[in-house]
Amino acid sequence: MNTLMKTIEVLGIIAFALTGIYEARKKGMDIVGVYSVGMITAFGGGTLRDLTLDRHPLFWIRHYEYAAFLLLLAVVSTMKIEQLFNKKNVVHVVLALDALGLGSFSASGASLADQVGCAPFVSSLLGVITGVFGGVMRDIICNEIPYVFQRSELYATCAFAGAWAYLIVTHAGGNDIAAVCTCIGITFILRMFAIRYKITLPI
Repeated sequence: MNTLMKTIEVLGIIAFALTGIYEARKKGMDIVGVYSVGMITAFGGGTLRDLTLDRHPLFWIRHYEYAAFLLLLAVVSTMKIEQLFNKKNVVHVVLALDALGLGSFSASGASLADQVGCAPFVSSLLGVITGVFGGVMRDIICNEIPYVFQRSELYATCAFAGAWAYLIVTHAGGNDIAAVCTCIGITFILRMFAIRYKITLPI
């Protein structure tokens, strides 16, 4: 199961990074900008979570191999990223991986906050921050209104529901693996339904 969770985490990082790389290329950035935006998108939420909880070293410093891999991904994908995102099937795959990553990061944020004794509501918010804040920083750097703040398909709401699912299962006596799987499953299903049926918040 640990291998499965690690795989989902890595796929989510790749998906987050690809969206950052794509936005950076659309803005005409060079490889430095592309790599920076990819890194910020993939690790921004986790970094803010770690700083808030005073966790050191930061997630991406502890797992420096992820940062090295993203440099390779940025170099390799820079020339082809726009063509890839013009292919419908590729976009669907990236959206699915993004939803998995959103669930994985939401679970990790809620879990770490819960472990240090944060109130459940605070833990759920840190789950959301871990999942979505990299994208918020990406959009700000690219001079766009952050996607999660627009009237678009549910995104942060999916992370919020997933984080609460993690906390409910954990506090009901379930083990951590069951809680994480529940969080990822609920987040993924809600996000896919939101995309498929264009579901947005009513207000």
